[in-house]
Amino acid sequence: MEMLRERIKGLEHKIIEMIRAGQENVAIADRLHRWTRSLMLTPDPRDLPDVLVSQVKQQFLVPQAAVRLWGVEAAYAELPQAQGVSEEVRAMAQSLSLPFCGLNAGGEVVKWLEDAHTVASMAMIPLRHGPGDGCFGLLVLGSPDPTRYAADMGTDFLMRMGELASAAMSRMLSAPAA
Repeated sequence: MEMLRERIKGLEHKIIEMIRAGQENVAIADRLHRWTRSLMLTPDPRDLPDVLVSQVKQQFLVPQAAVRLWGVEAAYAELPQAQGVSEEVRAMAQSLSLPFCGLNAGGEVVKWLEDAHTVASMAMIPLRHGPGDGCFGLLVLGSPDPTRYAADMGTDFLMRMGELASAAMSRMLSAPAA
């Protein structure tokens, strides 16, 4: 009888954990929906980089975020988000098949964040149309928490963020040569 009670307790704990995980997933889905909606409702592509970053910070409680783009139309080339990306960073972004998560190792991209010296961990999310396509930008997230963006964390959610950000930002790109 005691063994049956222990099994029931174990199952109850599993059910509680599943309910908690389901509630967290619903909350994430709601935030993702609000973020996506804000991007879709931005009429002027010139405003997209600022909306993307401010809404990432607001919806997902990300302390610091920045986006940089290259290959944009001439009308957007003067925007701060289309400036100052070295060939080295472009090559690194191109080499990312998944978002990078890990400790802040310094470098150019962390300097894009407002308060770079407080960043302990970061995520770098490449922007591209599809898995085999060239990279046209990089979304960088930073946190003072060294465990927020860990190298061993799952990146499925960050990949979805990258896909949505890429779709929104693609309105600013130069048309490919025919």
